[in-house]
Amino acid sequence: MNKISVLFGGLSFEHEISIVSAISVKKILGAQVMHYIFLDSTHRFYLIPEEKMQAKTFATGEYKQCQQLEPSFGSFALVSGGGLTSKLGSLFGGVKLLSDIGVVLSVIHGADGEDGTIASMLEFYKIPFIAPRKEACVLSFNKVLTKIYAQHVGVKTLPYEHYREGDEVRTSFVYPYIIKPATLGSSIGVSVVEKEEDKEYALDSAFGYDREILIEPFYKGVREYNLAGYKNAQGEIVFSMVEEPKKTELLSFDDKYLDFSRTQQANAANISQALESKLQEAFARIYGSRFEGALIRCDFFVIDDEVYLNEINPIPGSMANYLFSDFPSHIDALSRALPRSPLIKVGYQYVQKIRAAKGK
Repeated sequence: MNKISVLFGGLSFEHEISIVSAISVKKILGAQVMHYIFLDSTHRFYLIPEEKMQAKTFATGEYKQCQQLEPSFGSFALVSGGGLTSKLGSLFGGVKLLSDIGVVLSVIHGADGEDGTIASMLEFYKIPFIAPRKEACVLSFNKVLTKIYAQHVGVKTLPYEHYREGDEVRTSFVYPYIIKPATLGSSIGVSVVEKEEDKEYALDSAFGYDREILIEPFYKGVREYNLAGYKNAQGEIVFSMVEEPKKTELLSFDDKYLDFSRTQQANAANISQALESKLQEAFARIYGSRFEGALIRCDFFVIDDEVYLNEINPIPGSMANYLFSDFPSHIDALSRALPRSPLIKVGYQYVQKIRAAKGK
């Protein structure tokens, strides 16, 4: 199996749940993980020993005693000073690199991880990684762009209204409706508005986290299903089981926080083969070629036997390990199916012609 290095943390409202995800992935992948790389809120990278992968290391700031790293070509490098030499490989141009970094598995949720920042950095340094590429991040991070993208690939979404900070919010939806920030997950800042008195608080909550919001109709008792998957080296989409999440009116942050720590396999939804096929077809349209190199989870509504995309989870909690049997083998398969950037050879022929023409 390919070795994995887990990258987690980041500066976002979902920083803590990224830590929870990383600890859960540690339990599932075990010896397959070579390194744990933590990105703190000041954008410093730290190499976390396996035995330190516990909540108190981060809650107490103990991680700051660990070896600091910085990205380098093809890997991460030791920042001068510090120990942990057993985890380090050979010198590369005078820089000491991590040994056997393998493939980086990003479980950085929210900003930094899902907005394309980390993807851009990893691509820039030619570090192989499992996560959406920057273009896919842009489409899935902003819920407005997600709706436009879904419509483009032929997947239905609920109607919505989009407002920016400072706009007069005069929705045409009848009660109840839902107000949510445009670029956050984990139900942060999300409220159901049942009556006029709820509206001001819901708007303050959503705008407290984002400068853009969405308003959608809220369907009580709607059927919801989660489906994850990835594309393998043969170009085939590998689907997880379909899960019907526990039924509550609206999953809270606490519900989803606990969901990020899941390591036990979920139970498959009791649905017809026809509905499962519809969900898989919608997922395949969303995944397409845009999300190659990533394991994503799509959350769907089913209304009057029609499938609607609720949201794309480009880096799902605990990597949706609970939806797969033998999760390590799936991560290994995905690590062997990563997209490759075209090799561009810079030869300076044009510059040489200019020099020759000028006699320099």
